[in-house]
Amino acid sequence: MISVSIVEDNEQLRGTLAKVIARTEGFCCASDYGSAEDALAGLPKVKPNVVLMDINLPGMNGVECVRQLKTLLPQTQVMMLTVYEDTENIFAALAAGASGYMLKRTPAKELIEAIHDVQRGGSPMTAHIARKVVSSFQRPAATAPVAGGELSELSEREQQVLDLLAQGLIYKEIAEKLEISYETVHTYIRRIYEKLQVRTRTEAVAKFLRR
Repeated sequence: MISVSIVEDNEQLRGTLAKVIARTEGFCCASDYGSAEDALAGLPKVKPNVVLMDINLPGMNGVECVRQLKTLLPQTQVMMLTVYEDTENIFAALAAGASGYMLKRTPAKELIEAIHDVQRGGSPMTAHIARKVVSSFQRPAATAPVAGGELSELSEREQQVLDLLAQGLIYKEIAEKLEISYETVHTYIRRIYEKLQVRTRTEAVAKFLRR
């Protein structure tokens, strides 16, 4: 059972998200909060597996809430769920400790898959957001990443998986494209992280594109 807490000031949206999570097999809505301050007071007691975090909150914003929350609950995965698509907010959230970044317009089915993904150690992002992350690391003169150093330790299949990550594909899409199981993709990702000595998708893609 994956326990999920929600930090969202829009009461209607917060209620809708809670219902979607509660009605999904294998998930439960552990708690929900309308502000960062309430979340920081309540989440250490609840200790959910995943927190869905808005950015534009009354009082303390979601990014600062993530930063403080990760010191209190380092094992809890935080996924941003926001309307903001600008690079500044994306990187601020990731730097604060968020493991994923999804938009509020994401369909319920994809959101559930993203929660499942982040719980398994992934870094779910919409393709549009992932492309922004990738673009920020690309050098103007770069035409293609050149394997070398740590990347040379990756197998051909691992490099294929990493390349698809850099294109913004989520685990499920990678599995379909390579005609392998979701679990196999997850295994490859874990090996890639270990070999590149990184902990997040963003760091892995950055190393891939900077070689």
